Amino acid sequence: MFRDLSLPVFSGKTAYLRRYKNPAALSFAYFIANRITFKSKRTFSKLIVRIAIVGIALGLAVMILSLAVVRGFKNEIRQKIRGFSGDMQVVKYDLNNSYENSPFTADGNFVKRAHQNSNVTTIVPFATKPGIIKAHNEIEGVILKGVDKTYSWAFFKNNIVTGTTINFSDSVKSKTQLLISQVTADRLRLKVGDKIQMYFVQEHLRRRPFVITGIFDTGIEEIDKHYVVGDLALINRLNSWKPDEIGGYEIQVADFDQLNQTANSIDDILPTKLKAYTVTENFSTIFGWLDLLDGNTQVVLVLMILVAVINMISALLIMIVERTAMIGILKAMGANNWAIQKVFLYNAFYLIGLGMLFGNIFGIGFGFFQSQTHLFKLDQASYYMSFVPIQFDWLDLILLNVGTLVVCLLVMVGPSMLVSRIEPVKAIQFK
Repeated sequence: MFRDLSLPVFSGKTAYLRRYKNPAALSFAYFIANRITFKSKRTFSKLIVRIAIVGIALGLAVMILSLAVVRGFKNEIRQKIRGFSGDMQVVKYDLNNSYENSPFTADGNFVKRAHQNSNVTTIVPFATKPGIIKAHNEIEGVILKGVDKTYSWAFFKNNIVTGTTINFSDSVKSKTQLLISQVTADRLRLKVGDKIQMYFVQEHLRRRPFVITGIFDTGIEEIDKHYVVGDLALINRLNSWKPDEIGGYEIQVADFDQLNQTANSIDDILPTKLKAYTVTENFSTIFGWLDLLDGNTQVVLVLMILVAVINMISALLIMIVERTAMIGILKAMGANNWAIQKVFLYNAFYLIGLGMLFGNIFGIGFGFFQSQTHLFKLDQASYYMSFVPIQFDWLDLILLNVGTLVVCLLVMVGPSMLVSRIEPVKAIQFK
């Protein structure tokens, strides 16, 4: 009978009970759990085991990919906005709500003090001015963003479609060079090397000729649809500012998670006429939308964990019912309820462990494949990028695996208590 029930054979009943009742001898429960999980000859049990493992593997893989996609999605959009507008913008604190900055004198002392903050990496001057581009009998309203030779072109070099950035080695030619977006280029049928006219509406209408030196595509509609990039000195001249006047400072930080703390420290050293605004304030709509993704991710995680838990509970209950006769015999031989529960908890641990192993392999492997090939595409007009982004974080993976394991094991304690309701006499007769 023991062989049919997948029980080990011992030389004597006394040795069997002595070993089984010893709290330190956990190998017996481990042995039986191993036999009924992997060496069972019952077809139905094998099917249940495989379904449970596949269910956990798919659930964990979906959770891993959900976190990786959301993290990658948020990071890609955040990096694009940060690359164009900086992490903070320091501008004059007044009632001006137009696209044209109010000027103030560049403050070298402020720049020096701001650089003393370890989280601040770069501080560059800029200014903006609205204008109208006319080309091929078409017009387009844009905002000219002016920068100088200290500006970092790393972001535009990664997002430029064709052409080059502005060359500040010649101060005269740089005032006629212009970068436009792919959206503007398509609407006005422009290409690199084309000459255009831009009109600036002020007290006296001013017209300036430009040459298209580069076309960029960030994928962010709020940027591509409205902005072009030129020389800060041109805006200074158009507005009749003093040579040392600017529209504001763009500040980049090393750790974006410390942005608010850095902004507060910058505010503390700013002159009273200036104010620092973070990128999350300037693009509040986009960042608010990104925050909503965290809620969606939490819903997915909860649903996937529930699916895994329900799947495990069902599998464990079926295996307990199927092993009713074995449970009855173990009880008749003196095993207590907790000792038998451990057999099925070990069983559950096997299934959860294998499911998590396969889930990690599939989830991480598929995510790595997507990050290298960009096989799955997106509509850039709707999602700000042309492919599904993936970004793994090892802390996320560790917490996700530990959380899944703990939750599933804790939930398994309840169904395993069904063992205590099984009576030995009736169980042994159970077929």
